[in-house]
Amino acid sequence: MPDALALSAIILSYNDEQLLRAALESVTGWISEIFVVDSGSTDRTREIAREFTDNIVVHPFENYAAQRNWAQDNLPLHHEWILHLDADERVTPELRHSLELFFASSQPHTVNGLLIARRTVFMGRWIKHGGHYPVYHLRVFRRVKGRCEDRLYDQHFTVSGPTLLLQGDIIDTITTSLDNWMLRHIRWASLEVQEQQQEQPQTVSVSESRSGTPIEQRRWYKNSVYNRLPLFTRAFAYFFYRYILRFGFLDGPQGLIFHILQGFWFRFYIDAKLWEERSKIHRLP
Repeated sequence: MPDALALSAIILSYNDEQLLRAALESVTGWISEIFVVDSGSTDRTREIAREFTDNIVVHPFENYAAQRNWAQDNLPLHHEWILHLDADERVTPELRHSLELFFASSQPHTVNGLLIARRTVFMGRWIKHGGHYPVYHLRVFRRVKGRCEDRLYDQHFTVSGPTLLLQGDIIDTITTSLDNWMLRHIRWASLEVQEQQQEQPQTVSVSESRSGTPIEQRRWYKNSVYNRLPLFTRAFAYFFYRYILRFGFLDGPQGLIFHILQGFWFRFYIDAKLWEERSKIHRLP
């Protein structure tokens, strides 16, 4: 691929035979190096991956942060810049064009990372409102400058040095059944509770800043505003903010389901588990 970008794509997978092909097709032919890091799939995931790349590595899954950092540290990457994707994500043509323009310019010499908007498609509908778009993520960066923060849940990549906001999206298409989607959020809620109860400081974490990057702003609002509100009450307040003040109701029936389950129920369930754990401590003799 003589015209391919000097960029290494890392895609995490696990039993993603229904999703992986779209992710790989979105980066094939213009990114010169593609790695699939699989967590031990038992379906056709790795067979599909072999249609696009020989760079397939199986590594046991501990958590997202550990898997991403392991990939960065241990894969035989040939390029300075890397792109991180999940198997249910794909790069839009607009983002591809923006990346091609970026690497053809002098900008790679002035920044260490690129902030990219993630577009969520739920039950076939793009969730545009409720503050859910654009939500920016650091997914392209110099591998020696970037790292995934060591959180059990809600982990983000962080990079030292300047970043640039790039046009174009990464599309996150949710195709799993509602039952499996809810079970996934139940697991994430347990991880978030565990994270909040940890006393040891994280070795790598996103900075909090009200005036920083979009990621730093979200972390500031979470820790300095949301987490300081009373348990249970804050889930209602957050849903009102998303569904009413940020026009989540414009996302139709799919948006109603999404904003109630992801914007209210998920937060309320986390608070219920926090209350449960704190009650156990208070009941100890």
